[in-house]
Amino acid sequence: MPITGFDGIVLAIALFSAVLAMVRGFSREVLSLVSWFGSAYVPYAKNFIADEKFAIIASAAAIFLIALIVISFITMRIADMIIDSRIGALDRTLGFIFGAARGILIIVVAVQFFNEWVPPTNHPAWIAGSKSKPFLDDLGEKLKNALPEDVAALLRKKIEEKMNDANGTENATPPAETSTDTAPADTTTDTAPAEENTTTPQQ
Repeated sequence: MPITGFDGIVLAIALFSAVLAMVRGFSREVLSLVSWFGSAYVPYAKNFIADEKFAIIASAAAIFLIALIVISFITMRIADMIIDSRIGALDRTLGFIFGAARGILIIVVAVQFFNEWVPPTNHPAWIAGSKSKPFLDDLGEKLKNALPEDVAALLRKKIEEKMNDANGTENATPPAETSTDTAPADTTTDTAPAEENTTTPQQ
């Protein structure tokens, strides 16, 4: 099985993410994730604020941006201290490994969405015949099995809804069947009184 352009794209994304994380350092990469998750959680804290006026004025977007700036500044200072310390080389090595894993994870998720949207018979030859495609598919299956059932079911439901919206022409047949069922119901009620009227004149 020869190496295709898809293998080159996978390798380039993984190396770019690895080098970027190595330059920034493992601690900065992890702390940046913490800052994003922390700033995303801060807007929910307004539900616990006693002053309703302040909760209304302080929108979620403003709180998110302020929290992101503050937390990012703190995490950058901590990361710089770690990089300049004696464990700076170890921090960069771990950052390279973390970045490579992050790049592969991004590709695995992208390939899973590609498999859901595009049937296997329509996969281009340079993707279907690549060496990395079976490896990415296997990682994708393990990732889906590791997810909770409700999350995986929710993702499948969203994808099925998108597919049904794209094929909305099939939903036009049910109203035609219901209209044909109502017609014979009216005719049966009309025939019953007609038989009663024919029996009375013979007596």
